[in-house]
Amino acid sequence: MTQIRPTDIVLHQKSHELEIRFDDGQTYHYPAEFLRVYSPSAEVRGHWGQRAKLEVDKQDVNITELIPVGQYGVKIVFDDGHDSGIYDWDYLYDLGRKQALYWTEYLEKLHEAGHQRRPPAHRQGK
Repeated sequence: MTQIRPTDIVLHQKSHELEIRFDDGQTYHYPAEFLRVYSPSAEVRGHWGQRAKLEVDKQDVNITELIPVGQYGVKIVFDDGHDSGIYDWDYLYDLGRKQALYWTEYLEKLHEAGHQRRPPAHRQGK
């Protein structure tokens, strides 16, 4: 575990994005969809002995609430009702650093499952 901590967290609901600045100077922008499909919850990652669940059709999901969890993370509440799983600072930092890689992996899994991802409505001006 690192000792990285956020210095600023800003929720941009209009653009469906969470912005986190860390104490090493790095700033990452996380689309709500990305955070939702990479939720650390057992529901998404898989309960003990089960495989991870491929989340689909989350392109329009938004974040409704951020709930601090001690000194080590945040619980993110999404407008689709998902509110389990704690995003600790190390996990969020890793998601930020490797976002392009993780997103590509997600899109490949969608393709392999035969799912077609449509563009988010909030980016189409709807």
